[in-house]
Parts: sequence; C-alpha cells; structure tokens
Amino acid sequence: MKKQMAFAMLAGVMALTACSSGNNGDQEGQSPDGGDNITVWAWDPNFNIAAMKLAKEAYAAENPDVNVDIIEYAQADIIQKLNTGLNSGTTSGLPNVVLIEDYRAQSFLQAYPDSFYKMSDLIQSDDFAEYKIASTSLDGEQYGVPFDTGVTGLYVRKDLMEQAGYSVDDLQNIDWDQFIEIGKAVKEKTGKAMLTQDPNDLGLIRMMIQSAGAWYTAEDGTTPSLKDNAALKDAFATYKKLMESDTVKMISDWSQFLAGFNTGDVATVPTGNWITPSVKAEASQSGQWAVVPMPKLKNTASSVNASNLGGSSWYVLNVDGKEKAAEFLAQTLGSDADLYQKLVTDVGVIGTLKAATEGEAYNQEDAYFGGQKVVSDFAAWTQNIPQVNYGMHTYAIEDILVTAMQAYLGGADLDKALSDAQSQAESQLG
Repeated sequence: MKKQMAFAMLAGVMALTACSSGNNGDQEGQSPDGGDNITVWAWDPNFNIAAMKLAKEAYAAENPDVNVDIIEYAQADIIQKLNTGLNSGTTSGLPNVVLIEDYRAQSFLQAYPDSFYKMSDLIQSDDFAEYKIASTSLDGEQYGVPFDTGVTGLYVRKDLMEQAGYSVDDLQNIDWDQFIEIGKAVKEKTGKAMLTQDPNDLGLIRMMIQSAGAWYTAEDGTTPSLKDNAALKDAFATYKKLMESDTVKMISDWSQFLAGFNTGDVATVPTGNWITPSVKAEASQSGQWAVVPMPKLKNTASSVNASNLGGSSWYVLNVDGKEKAAEFLAQTLGSDADLYQKLVTDVGVIGTLKAATEGEAYNQEDAYFGGQKVVSDFAAWTQNIPQVNYGMHTYAIEDILVTAMQAYLGGADLDKALSDAQSQAESQLG
C-alpha cells in the first residue's frame, strides 16, 4: 500500500480526463436505471479498493438501488486529477468519494475550502482514534471519514535476538539509544544488520518526531518549524548515531526493503502495520517474528512508544449526489464495526473506528507471530499516537530535509543544517 508516501504533490494544469466508468449518469448522481450512483476513486486494488468493495457489499444489503462505481487510479493520478478539476472550478468528471492520504489532506482542505462536504452531522469524530482528527478536519468541522491506521511497531526476529542474548521482553518500550546498543550486539553475534534504511526516505524521521507530538510545521500547519524544533533535532542526532553504528543495511528501493527481512538479512523492521502481509509472505519464518511497541526518542520528554507512518481517509466532494455519497460512507466505513471485522480478516485493514477494536477479528491470535494478538496490540497502540497537524507541505519540506540530512551525515553542524533548511523552506513555501 505504501510507497505511495514517496510521491510528490502534483498540481498540474492539464485537461481533466473524464472518469472511465462508462456511466453517463455519473454527473447527475444517477445510474442509468434511475437509482443513485456513487463514484469512488482510490488506489491499491489489494488494500483500499478491496476495502471499498466490502463497504459496497455491506451497503447494498440495505440499499440495492444504489450503485457504487469504484475506479482505480494511481495515487499520483488522483492528486493530479483533483488539483486540475478543483483549480478549474468545474466539478465535471470528479468523483463523489475520493481517498486522500492523511499527509496530503490539509493541502486539499485548505486550498479548496468549499469543495469538500462536511461530515460533522453524519459521523462522530470521537468514535475514531484521536490522532486521525487533525488531518481530516478543518476549522472545527469534520470532513474526512478516518480510515486505516498507519500505527507503527517494531517487528522483531525472535530467533536472532535470542542468538544475541536478548528476549522480546528486552525490546518492550525501549528508546532508540537502547535499540542501537542491542543492534550492535546482534551484529556482533549474528552478523545480521538491525534494519534497512534508504537515505532518500525520511520515514524513520517522520515516525520519530510524531512520537513526540511534533511535525515539520508549527501548529498552524503552514509555518516551517525546523531550526528550533527540539524533536526534529533529537531525531536527526539519533538517526546519525544509528547510521554510524554499523547496524544498518543500506537500500535504495521498495523491493530491497522487502528483501531485507524476507531473506533474513535484518533483525527488525520499524514501520507501519501495513507491512504485516509482506512479513508473513515468507512462510519459512513463521513463528520467528514478534511485534513490540515502537522505540521512542531518549532526549525528548514528550516522546512515547507509539507513532504513525502512512494512512488515508475518505472524503465526499461537493458535487451532485453528495448527500447519498455521504450517507453511504457514514453507514459503512464511518460506523459499521462489523464491517471492520471483515476488513481485518479479508483485507488486513486495521481501521481507526474505536468500536471495531472490541470485535473478535481484532482479538485473534496470529500463529505466524507465535500466537501474539498482533491486531489487538496495534489497535491499542493506535490510541496512544500523538496527534499532530501534518499541514500542507510534508513532502516539499522532506525534499529539503533529505539534503540537510546528507549534509549533516557528511560532517555539517546540525544547527546550521537545520537553520539552512528553515531558510530554504521559508523561501520556497512562503
């Protein structure tokens, strides 16, 4: 699901291509047989679209006259089409429902404030994990229907830890400095790296700072906050310590990331829960894995052993048919705890609807992880994720920070590297 995080925001002024549903009734919110028609745009057929198909089935049981037309586009194409259509001021060709990554949501809500339908009267924001609300709401109004959690965990090879003299309990609720020291022992005793890292992907930095309730921007979500950001400075220093510890296997793409743990080259994987199916894809390692809470920053008091990486939510556009589209979302992904049980078992989606966590599917033991109730643990950690405002510029700022990180790793002073990044961000985004 998730290398989508690497896409840059595409604005574009190209002519909007009409959606290829073959439904001439889309623009009026009507299907050819006279019933209501709801058009949905999403990416990833095995995750988001599979989940939406289950929502469609659940809704059809009580609403057989409503047609839900699900159209797959790459995330980058959805971003381009939305920007093009919303910039043009015409809603022709736009869907009723669209999936937007949480890191990008505020850029759409703030840039096009009248283009999204308010869901405040149809869903209760308190019904969802608190951290999702900052990205899906604006000025006190709820727009998005919070969907999957990107709650992170530290996936651990139990057998490699035992060879190095550690148990899973030794990795519970640790900080990153402790992680590095354990990693040195693992490398010495087993010859295995502790984790992989792509130097052009700052996902680990993102996880570190959110664990402390911080982000790249101030609370307004717009003003760059880099040079005086204590959590970011701590994360940079920790990252350098990690990179200099001889416990990291360097990679350059997604396939190498997957190969790192599937082939047994690394002992841990600190990332979002969405990686679980990829871990389990290597059947020969069944029973050798566990998941523990994410490490926290040692020198930042606000840092906790919980964070997030990725995740998306559903939005209704202010186009014809918006009322029925909003009702569809509210009655399915906005409230149906039973539906979320099927999402876990059939698709692997861990939602952020609190009521779903009490269901049977969330509390199943997973034989691959030695009987650990992995989904239940992830759901519990989700409630501890600090809420931050991702703002409008996550990816633009990360482009700047990648350069700053390379300079810092190359010997530049940390304060100067972040100060230079601050100046560049203010110049580019101001």
